[in-house]
Amino acid sequence: HGLETIAAGEPAMARALERAGVPPPRIRDPGYPTLLRTIVGQQVSVAAAASVWARMEALLGPGAPPAPLLAADFDSLRACGLSRQKQGYARSLAELVVSGALDLSALPADDEAAIAELTKIKGIGRWSAEIYLLFAEGRPDVWPAGDLGIQGGLRKILDLPERPDEKAARALGDAWRPHRSAAAIFSWHCINNPAL
Repeated sequence: HGLETIAAGEPAMARALERAGVPPPRIRDPGYPTLLRTIVGQQVSVAAAASVWARMEALLGPGAPPAPLLAADFDSLRACGLSRQKQGYARSLAELVVSGALDLSALPADDEAAIAELTKIKGIGRWSAEIYLLFAEGRPDVWPAGDLGIQGGLRKILDLPERPDEKAARALGDAWRPHRSAAAIFSWHCINNPAL
């Protein structure tokens, strides 16, 4: 297990693991719905994202399929909580899937190459690509160092005086290759954990 391997070489991680316990699995199915859900979740709380997604599924059907999404009008999607910008991103993704231009089952095995492929999609930045590879594909060495939750979790785990910025978080993560996904999931698990 990646987390135990990291903890064996990182006393602060071992202490936090002892107190907070192992995080529950957070794997999603690979494919269009998960990538769309990642777009929906950008820059909003987990609860807000879940609420928007539930309204989208109620309107469009399970997984918010591409065809109904493309057929839905602006006001209907706005009522679900999708901003104009996110609607543009969602439609762009749906069009790529419908046209066959995007095959999410054929992403490159190399993480950086897969991130480069995903970030060609309108509305998918590095963070969204990393989140997708981590949760939908379960890749073992993804490290979204720009994520505020990871940075906050690292501050608690490592007892740092302040939240590390992206550059510092990236450098901290280097020591945990090739198990950085486990460290990322554990960082999120620790951020609001009362045991720490």
